[in-house]
Amino acid sequence: MLQQEIHFHVMKLSGQFMLWVGSRPVLSNLAVSMNSKYDSTPLSALLLGEPSDTSANALAQRLAKKTKKQVFVSYSIPETDAQLSILVEKRINKEMEDHPELF
Repeated sequence: MLQQEIHFHVMKLSGQFMLWVGSRPVLSNLAVSMNSKYDSTPLSALLLGEPSDTSANALAQRLAKKTKKQVFVSYSIPETDAQLSILVEKRINKEMEDHPELF
């Protein structure tokens, strides 16, 4: 069983939101994503962090597609732990269902 403490913070903005997810208090791999009328896949860009780590971009794209909003995501969880990443995303989806006013 996984024993890792993960922190979440959602900041609601006007027509957009920022999600910070991390195992330690670090703002890293900040990505932005938004929907485009020209493509079904949301546009995304890494604003801060290591370009080879695509986890923030990928999560931002999935959230932008789901919410139809511009999304900023800072994701600082070790990318080597795929099972933990799946659990984190499931928790984010549950929070979105339970608290849609934040997203």
